Amino acid sequence: MTAQPVTNQQTSRLVPAQPGGAVAAVPATVRASLSPSRAADFKTCPLLYRFRSLDRLPERPSVEQVRGTLVHAVLERLFDLPAAQRTPQAAADLVPGEWERLLAEQPELAELFAGDDPAAVTGFVGSATGLLDGYFAVEDPTRLEPAERESLVSAVVDDELLIRGYLDRLDVAPDGALRVVDYKTGGAPREAFEARALFQLKFYALVLWRTRGVVPRVLRLLYLKDAEVCDYSPDEEELQRFERTVVALWRAIERATADRDFRPRPSRLCDWCNHQALCPSFGGTPPPFPELVPGDVTRDARQGAVVPGADE
Repeated sequence: MTAQPVTNQQTSRLVPAQPGGAVAAVPATVRASLSPSRAADFKTCPLLYRFRSLDRLPERPSVEQVRGTLVHAVLERLFDLPAAQRTPQAAADLVPGEWERLLAEQPELAELFAGDDPAAVTGFVGSATGLLDGYFAVEDPTRLEPAERESLVSAVVDDELLIRGYLDRLDVAPDGALRVVDYKTGGAPREAFEARALFQLKFYALVLWRTRGVVPRVLRLLYLKDAEVCDYSPDEEELQRFERTVVALWRAIERATADRDFRPRPSRLCDWCNHQALCPSFGGTPPPFPELVPGDVTRDARQGAVVPGADE
């Protein structure tokens, strides 16, 4: 993975991009960090943001999330092969090895399959291979040479907020044009859910514009399950508006933190929430509000970190 450090002429300190991960230079003026996932959490439900970013409640990954991580890992490895060897069969051959690697790194993933059922594991691996078929239906990797894969990018906005995230893939054309590509292993969503996906890509586009001075020509969502492509082309004016939106969102998070007021916002997404038992909308009671250390940039930066390869 390639880290894109934040640099300027001010005094900087080093902060882990994620626990145990790469290190990025963070200007001394930075007070907080925000990833597209956590920003989307707050937009969706402020209480969900609190549970994940402040309380840091554990969440058991779903089979769908782990399948997404596995497919992302295979697609990253696929581009390690010479172009002519990037075939559907080569991708399928990578799946068992990448699954074993994930299990070695996270043995608890085996608990997803009751009793270590061989048939369930085989079906899971087969479903990941099926999603790769969807990838080859929309792209020909033999004609691509990505500039970056699973790349951590970050930038400072409003002098005090570090925004960061992992790009699935960045393509750079001979003329310097940028294309940001994000793999989605779920089905192509309805409009409301697609807006969330585009929010994530605009986040990355803003970082690239602020760090490289180039507005990405294309933001591309690849929906592997349905073999569909969604392309979007932002412009500089739109990214300026989006930057104001992100800063306003951060200030709303700060107000909610100061007031200890993170209210639930019930929606259809509640069906997938891990924390219903603690949510007032479902008769639960949140845990005591955590004690936070003001100005702890290291803590804030880790709150804003994201996991590479996760299907956000």
